[in-house]
Amino acid sequence: MGLLHTAPQRLPGARVAARSLLGTFLLGIALAGCGKSLPSERQNREAGVTRVAGPGALAANGLATKNTTRLGGANAIADAAAVALAVHPGLTPATRPGVVVLVDKRDWPAALASAALSSAPLGAPLLYTEGNSLPSLSAAALGALHPRGTPVLHGAQVIEIGTSAAPAGYRAHVLASATTAGLAARIERLLARARGAAPRHVIVIGADGPPALAMPAAGLAAESGSPILPVTASGIPGATRRTLIALRHPTIYVVGGSAGVSDATLAKLSRYGTVRRVAVESGTDPVTNAISVARFSDGSFGWGVEEPGHGLVFASTARPLDAPAAASLSASGDFGPLLLLESPTGIPEPLARYLSDIQPSYPEYQPTRGFYNHGWLIGDEAAIAPSTQAELDTLLETLPRSGREQ
Repeated sequence: MGLLHTAPQRLPGARVAARSLLGTFLLGIALAGCGKSLPSERQNREAGVTRVAGPGALAANGLATKNTTRLGGANAIADAAAVALAVHPGLTPATRPGVVVLVDKRDWPAALASAALSSAPLGAPLLYTEGNSLPSLSAAALGALHPRGTPVLHGAQVIEIGTSAAPAGYRAHVLASATTAGLAARIERLLARARGAAPRHVIVIGADGPPALAMPAAGLAAESGSPILPVTASGIPGATRRTLIALRHPTIYVVGGSAGVSDATLAKLSRYGTVRRVAVESGTDPVTNAISVARFSDGSFGWGVEEPGHGLVFASTARPLDAPAAASLSASGDFGPLLLLESPTGIPEPLARYLSDIQPSYPEYQPTRGFYNHGWLIGDEAAIAPSTQAELDTLLETLPRSGREQ
């Protein structure tokens, strides 16, 4: 049952100040990450320049090229705050989220499962806590988002998942369980409550497998609204099993290949529903696995991105928490699947081939008749180097095609 705290009246001036402070802080992270910090003796004189676009530009805090936008900073806390504010600027009632998810960054599978709450109808952005403590950047982002409250949860403005970090004054709906599988099961029930119907599709990941193999499940869940349920190397946790039984033979999509979910566990899952692996190959390469998830479709389920004209989200395999942090980008705007980079510098060959396969083009001399791709890059230059961003920009560029190719 959710715990509700009454929210006091908040002054508009305080919200603007919070946005202004957060915008300056986030921009400082981005500039430092891109090697563009202002000299200390000029910082005071040029402080106004950092907010030249006004407080609404809070999330536009990284290097942008014509085909890419960078969001975030040095860690997942900063990345989640930047994504949340890009998707929900909070400057008008329509751009304020109904509810915001707070989840402990120390519980990776629970954070991954919470990505499904980014889907409609909740559309909840995610912010990270550190146990029961709310980092200052997450707190500032929450203030700037100024969630309206969702009628689905009796006006709750915050969903706490495995944490009690909501500041005083926010209406909080609490999801608590002694196990990660229990938290995932409670998230599934909350999704069903919000939609008024039980899901017919679920996504299964290996909770103790390589996190990079499970990362694409975050975007897939956000786009589809399908809950993420964990299994382990030893089998199916009780909470996951009970959820599958209650859903009465759902379609079970397994993300992560055999290195994430073994064939033996797959056989056990088949007792509770129709099982399909969301991968062309079942190996251990996270880059190829993410591409397989982006290409996959099964009826109305899946991205099925095999042609140009899409948003794409890029993150580093070294920062698994960036996948849930970026989930809102997969559930709104240009709805991009998550693709992965294994090194800050350079684009892996499989990813370069995939981007070439879906590179847009337009009839010669008629660029407005073309399709366009756009890339969202998550994190600072330690995650994705500026040179890699430039390479991605080139691969996302819309090119003219000759008359013969039309």
